[in-house]
Amino acid sequence: MPLSADEVKCAGCCEATEEQLLAQLDDVLKEYADVPGALIPVLQIAQSLFGYLPEQALKRIALALNKSYSEVAGVVGFYSFFTTVPRGKHLVRVCLGTACYVRGGKQVLAELKNLLRIEVGETTSDRQFSLDVGRCFGACGLAPVIMIDNDVHQRVKPARLAKILEPYRDAEASNRDGKGDAQAS
Repeated sequence: MPLSADEVKCAGCCEATEEQLLAQLDDVLKEYADVPGALIPVLQIAQSLFGYLPEQALKRIALALNKSYSEVAGVVGFYSFFTTVPRGKHLVRVCLGTACYVRGGKQVLAELKNLLRIEVGETTSDRQFSLDVGRCFGACGLAPVIMIDNDVHQRVKPARLAKILEPYRDAEASNRDGKGDAQAS
């Protein structure tokens, strides 16, 4: 039976070398070699291993599943879930749909860029946050809205963003930055 993403997810919890990750990917590819419709599940597992889909992994997947590289890259480019650049531990998405845009979404995005020191599509150097935009999160009456992972934050004001981000910051990364656990809850 093919491996699931959960069964290989533990590989991402500790720092594995690229060679170790590629070896794990090779094991997955052996399991899925003759499974019809294996491309998307294999891409999902590969992304859970690496945290993104590096070119070397895409080439191995194409070869093992007897697909062209362009077909594999096309699937990766089509689905927004897949990424070929490393993502942070937390995905911050700003809604820029009409209601959110009119009610201050652009200013929220500008402040997030300032706080995180990254542009849309980038990841912070400590790999804690990635920044993206969306067109509608279905919460127009609560605009402007941001999502951090699966958490929706409504009626967001730029001045509150630092406080909203704080619970998502890795304690170890905060300690490196000198911010520690000095704040009271």
